[in-house]
Amino acid sequence: MDIETPIPRNIPGYLERFIAFFLRIPISLQTKILVSFFTVIILLSAMNGLLALELMNFNRKYDAIITNITTANSINGYIKPAIDREMWDIVAGKKSFAEGQQYQIIDEVNRQLQTMMANTSSDKSRIKLDVIRRTMDTLTQYVDKLGRQMEQGSRVAENEKVLNDIRGVSAVVESTTQDYMIFEVNQAKAEYIQNKERFSRLGILYLILLPCVVGFSVAATWLISASIYTPIKKLHDVTTTITRNDLQALITGHNVDEITELGLSFNIMIGKIRQLLDAKMKEQESLKKAEMKALQAQINPHFLYNTLDTILWMAQDQKTDKVIEIVQALSNFFRIGLSKGQDWIPIEQEIEHVRCYLAIQKMRYHDILNYRFEIDPEILSGTILKLTLQPLVENAIYHGIKAKRDGGTITVRAHRADKNQVLLEIIDDGVGLTPYRLGKIQEALKNGSGEISFTETGFGLENVHRRIQLYYGEQYGLTIESTYREGTRVTVKIPLLRETPSFVEEVTA
Repeated sequence: MDIETPIPRNIPGYLERFIAFFLRIPISLQTKILVSFFTVIILLSAMNGLLALELMNFNRKYDAIITNITTANSINGYIKPAIDREMWDIVAGKKSFAEGQQYQIIDEVNRQLQTMMANTSSDKSRIKLDVIRRTMDTLTQYVDKLGRQMEQGSRVAENEKVLNDIRGVSAVVESTTQDYMIFEVNQAKAEYIQNKERFSRLGILYLILLPCVVGFSVAATWLISASIYTPIKKLHDVTTTITRNDLQALITGHNVDEITELGLSFNIMIGKIRQLLDAKMKEQESLKKAEMKALQAQINPHFLYNTLDTILWMAQDQKTDKVIEIVQALSNFFRIGLSKGQDWIPIEQEIEHVRCYLAIQKMRYHDILNYRFEIDPEILSGTILKLTLQPLVENAIYHGIKAKRDGGTITVRAHRADKNQVLLEIIDDGVGLTPYRLGKIQEALKNGSGEISFTETGFGLENVHRRIQLYYGEQYGLTIESTYREGTRVTVKIPLLRETPSFVEEVTA
């Protein structure tokens, strides 16, 4: 099923071509979303930023003009009365020239003129301020002249003449300042009109660009939503098909985006599911084979014939007690082995099953076979897959004890490895395994070809190992240690379970 997003019909050709171009852009869906988002952000930010800059520029110029007008107004109302009064007091003899504040007044006005010069951005304003500054220089020269005359002891008439010159220059400062104020007021008005026209143009541009940005946002949203919805709908259709047990449905796509990658990953998942189902079917087949082998081992005709022969000669020798004992052992052996068709039995019953088997074999082999049990009572209530230990004990007898001329002992040991695991050990002091034979068995247990081995001795080690791993998991199973002519130890590791595992699907033979 193709996951490529279809292009809606009944739309203009140019729009159809644009949509097709957008969908085939070789970038991810996330990148398309981010590019569209940031394009809208950049356009809106550019428009708002331009308006903000114009507003800030207008405010800066307007504030500078207003500040200069305010400063000029303060100079206009201050310089002439202040300097005229101060110089009159000096000429009238009310204070000496050195005691006068004339230079402080001039310096204060010059500082204000420098501030106004720094604030203005108009060349004409700078020219008018420069005129005021030069007039202030002339005023300073006349004040200096008066100071020199008075220091030389000039007459009052001469001093009054210079005082009149100072008054004339201060009047010029006042008039030029007023002229500057009028110029700045007119300039503020012109700046206001100019900025008003600029803001009007910007407002029109904003009203033109805003619908374009909105239209781009709507188009991008529609295209991206179509790129997401339609492939997901197709993916949903495929999953619906798969729920009808059709695992052949696949998704194909030509777009380069996350939805296409999801579809391809979905294809991989379907392939994995098919592989797992095939493996599960093979596993179930192997499990059924293992169960059949277990059943065959349980009712091994050779074992049954030999046991019946033993019962027969005991009866002929009139060993009634021994006959009763072996018949009871045989009865319990088959009763526990059948277990009403259940695959899981308490560990205590599995131990009893082995105990019955060894009791029967002990009566057959007399002095060449001894056995003992070392069982931790805490694990007896746990559950175990039945027919786990008996095949291992059988191997120990036939391949270990019988091959040793002077007989031997089998030890059945069961204890905890930790709070969650149990170790079951079958130990014999028989002939043991050669290093070559031990290596072959360990390799078979480790690699596990999946084929169930069934030898002439009955239910083999590999089969027990395979059953345990099929039921419990790959981390459990058998390990074997052996030293030639000294003996063999087979260890079964299983989890400690207090009830039948819920994850096990019972397989009937």
